[in-house]
Amino acid sequence: MSDYKQHINLKLDIHNVALDIDPEKEQTYREATAWLNKRYQFYQARFQNASPEKLWMYVALESAVGLHADVRDKSLEPVRQKLSELNKRINEALKPSI
Repeated sequence: MSDYKQHINLKLDIHNVALDIDPEKEQTYREATAWLNKRYQFYQARFQNASPEKLWMYVALESAVGLHADVRDKSLEPVRQKLSELNKRINEALKPSI
């Protein structure tokens, strides 16, 4: 990976955000920005009298919950695989032999 950074400008609601990023991550930043704007608009429609700060708080909380759920699910995947394997062996052992 090179040290070259690409300069991009993103728009979060009415805010412009200028960043220097790894070029291979540009699409990820743009997709994340689109997701954040979509969630902001959702909360804005739901809580029409809420301040922008409160709306961004909801977006941040939803993002953090999603991130933590993903991390938890990924960390449990090896356990799920092992349980699935053990269940398969138990079921095979309990099958009546003919």
